[in-house]
Amino acid sequence: MLSEISAPTADLLAPQPCGQSLAIDLLRKKPRALFILHAPSRDVIYGPEEQACLAAYADFYAPLQTRESILENPGLLADVEVIFSGWGAPIMDEGFLSAAPNLRAVFYGAGSIGYCVSEAFWDRGILITSAYGANAVPVAEYTLATILLSLKNFWRFGTQIKAGKGWGDHRRHVAGAYRSTVALVGCGMIARKVIELLKAFDLRCIAHDPFLTAAEAAILGVERCTLEEAFALGDVVSLHAPNKPQTQGMITGRHFSIMKNGATFINTARAGIVNQNEMVAALAQRPGLTAILDVFEPEPVPVDSPLMSLGNVIMSPHIAGSLGPECQRCGRYMVEEFERYLAGEPLRYQITKELAARLA
Repeated sequence: MLSEISAPTADLLAPQPCGQSLAIDLLRKKPRALFILHAPSRDVIYGPEEQACLAAYADFYAPLQTRESILENPGLLADVEVIFSGWGAPIMDEGFLSAAPNLRAVFYGAGSIGYCVSEAFWDRGILITSAYGANAVPVAEYTLATILLSLKNFWRFGTQIKAGKGWGDHRRHVAGAYRSTVALVGCGMIARKVIELLKAFDLRCIAHDPFLTAAEAAILGVERCTLEEAFALGDVVSLHAPNKPQTQGMITGRHFSIMKNGATFINTARAGIVNQNEMVAALAQRPGLTAILDVFEPEPVPVDSPLMSLGNVIMSPHIAGSLGPECQRCGRYMVEEFERYLAGEPLRYQITKELAARLA
């Protein structure tokens, strides 16, 4: 009976929220820490278990700070050694860093760090890790589900039936999920998770990414291809490229013009990577294509957007990334990274200046 177990033994049988707690010397001096992020995001990203773990490992010597409040009280940064952040992170420029001479590491419980780090940050040699790996999980899951439905032309048939156009010749022009080709544009963390998920299916996977080496492609089990080949060969083309100046407008109307009839284009990356005007024109001319769009410029989509009138465009309101309880996976990844940091182990998701240039 549980009541017969002594208190210390019962404590050992209770769930242990901190994965590596036994390997970390909690008697040593705790690093001085701050939460600095958009206030409502703290509890969204860092759940009760995550906050309890961090409180056991670090000395949070001041209340939650926001980007704005820390600018008003820069003196709070004088002792900080580690910062836990997320959406609404502080801009860590020269002024911020000069007020934080003891800062050693930043744990960013969201995806892209591009907006909050500066050249001065890299020059200081401060460690930074991100939950981009955690945020990649729901995007990959969304993409997998969308790919499988796309290979059955689910979206087009569903739209036709609801519009009163009947079933049509639904047994023809359906690629199906057997020996069809899925083309990925960009081969970063999200695309690699998609590749792993697709291994359960009899599909050919090809990928375009200028940074993807032949050796990496062989390990992943994908074929390298050009951007044009991705659009020409893919029964589904899924965009996972980073949103960088060099990728702005990279996908043009010409790419849609060479797609197979009945093919589907999926965008869970960023709208700016696609020339929207040319995409709209191409989709209007080729009603046999389907576009599944989860990202837009601007968001939400204006009611007078030409995308609204295209029957072969399916839109979702930027839901592929972490939502609701999924966000706490990001906080859990940061707890695990902090445990590695305290144990002197390499960080699994550490971002270097070179990697930051490639990430979305």
